[in-house]
Amino acid sequence: MNQFIAYNPTKLHFGHGVVNGLGANAEALGKHALLVYGGGSVLRNGSYHDTLAQLQLKGIEVTEYSGIKPNPLVDHVNEAAQLGKAKGVDMVVAVGGGSVIDSAKIVALCIASECEAWQVMTGGCTPEKALPLMAVLTLAATGTEMNGVAVLQNMETMEKIGYRNEMIYPAHSFLDPTYTISVPPDYTAYGIVDLIAHCLEAWFGKGDASLSDKFVVSIIREAMESGPLLMNDPANYDLRARIMWAATNALNNTTIYGRDSGDWGVHALGHVLSFLYDTAHGATLSIIYPAWLKVMKERAGEQIREIGMALFGTDTVEAAIAEFEALFTTLGSPVRCQQASIDDSKKGEILSLMNRNKAGGLHYRLTDSERESIAGLIFS
Repeated sequence: MNQFIAYNPTKLHFGHGVVNGLGANAEALGKHALLVYGGGSVLRNGSYHDTLAQLQLKGIEVTEYSGIKPNPLVDHVNEAAQLGKAKGVDMVVAVGGGSVIDSAKIVALCIASECEAWQVMTGGCTPEKALPLMAVLTLAATGTEMNGVAVLQNMETMEKIGYRNEMIYPAHSFLDPTYTISVPPDYTAYGIVDLIAHCLEAWFGKGDASLSDKFVVSIIREAMESGPLLMNDPANYDLRARIMWAATNALNNTTIYGRDSGDWGVHALGHVLSFLYDTAHGATLSIIYPAWLKVMKERAGEQIREIGMALFGTDTVEAAIAEFEALFTTLGSPVRCQQASIDDSKKGEILSLMNRNKAGGLHYRLTDSERESIAGLIFS
């Protein structure tokens, strides 16, 4: 196990009605909030109205920016930051899923440090400070509510990339499972896939960390137990709560301590599908992971066999891969591109962008030949 620093400054408020404490916590952070959100879902589930009411209760001035996309665009982040600067906001409040919170994180940096969003993402600007950030989560998936990571997409450079900075941990995150009850079945499934994929990215990361491995197994087991039940009983608060907490723990550093890094190759490959076809993030992961595992049979065979044994009781690499594919299918998430309305005529386009962006992991770096194999397997 490697040396590490355990650090997570986010104060997470979990359970029904926790947003009722948002105003008092916001009051301690600032007087003028930039309220960032996406589309109509936050209006329908009540999270927007509850958050706005809390801010108004404490006399906090509110400037709103809406329209953040599920695959968030750097242009929207720049627009939100410019609005926030013009209005003189002193904190950011995000209401929504991972894309909204990721966007708000970079907005908080850009406003405070006078940076452009893509300069931040690519290291062209080194932020020195960030506005305080609060998050109200409405989709259990990414874990962004309790980490210092954000992902953005740039249509000009044809990239979707991640960024890490300790300054963008939310000061407070509010997780009320009732806000996720109205999430439709497909996005519920994608969120469950996303949390499983986050655990797998840690499992296949660089370095040995036995306790972190046990956390990975436990979190995926929680998803395996409660996920299929939730798909058949989507209004069940307890099941929504279990998935929501599992998703947070899948990417709040719990699974990574003691390792050099996670791998993140499947995410890099999946980002190509998101960029090209606006495919939901979780759907790209359920498509890519079986193919990646098949290509990694020689290089990561023992790790695949061990995770299969721990989760499914299988004793071969092939059986483990089949079980993961069956799990994603049971949840209702696609495992081939055709199931996500991407036909096989797109294979060349996909492979070209994978190679252009050198999509691959931090531990298992991929060759062009391996990417070509993956691009073929996601269709067959």
